[in-house]
Amino acid sequence: MVESVSDLPLKGKHAAVTGAASGIGLASVRAMVRAGARVVLVDRDAAALQKVCSDLGSAAIPLVVDLLDAEQCAEMASKVLALLGGQLDIFHANAGIYVGGDLLEAEHEAIDRMMQLNVSVVMKNVRDVLKHMVERKTGDVLVTSSLAAHFPTPWEPVYASSKWAIDCFVQTTRRQVFKHGIRIGGISPGPVVTALLNDWPAEKLEQAKANGTLLDPDEVGQVILFMLTRPRGMTIRDVVMLPTNFDL
Repeated sequence: MVESVSDLPLKGKHAAVTGAASGIGLASVRAMVRAGARVVLVDRDAAALQKVCSDLGSAAIPLVVDLLDAEQCAEMASKVLALLGGQLDIFHANAGIYVGGDLLEAEHEAIDRMMQLNVSVVMKNVRDVLKHMVERKTGDVLVTSSLAAHFPTPWEPVYASSKWAIDCFVQTTRRQVFKHGIRIGGISPGPVVTALLNDWPAEKLEQAKANGTLLDPDEVGQVILFMLTRPRGMTIRDVVMLPTNFDL
């Protein structure tokens, strides 16, 4: 059976996703590949990349990068473009880490590492891909934010602060580049079943599991595809996703 354009709304599109070997990043990749896109999966875990790309087939292209290494981070965009033949239509800045709990228990090194990956690296990656997209006068950029960017969650002041910062970055940068035909949007999920929750207080995680107040990564992937397949004249600026039973 021949697939129609409506079956493959991203056919012919080239994309890249950071933090792509697991969690929301992998769900994003899966949604795009199923919609017909070729996707470069950026992650530092070479073994995990090899496995998921083998499962996804030739439309999934692995790229091992440690984004906390300044030189590798600076080279990421050019390597992605080389793998995609010089065309990048979609970039999803998803890589991030989590520091939760009481601020007094957070180590300086952990704070620095998280702010570097969650904020500085995102800004650098988006800046580098935008240079290419501005030349082409088209493109979509998505950034993984969090419900924590919209609500001062008391159990994660460090993490929440990084997401408040990146939410501001998304909204201000969007205003700079929409004139070039580029759309930028943020996705702000509530708790998602990923490795990031490993640092949650144990009692809170168990309560969330018992109450059904966690999202599945593939549910986030569905929202990402929705954002990417809207008519070009429409920008989905930001989406807050909550499990129905979630109560702040």
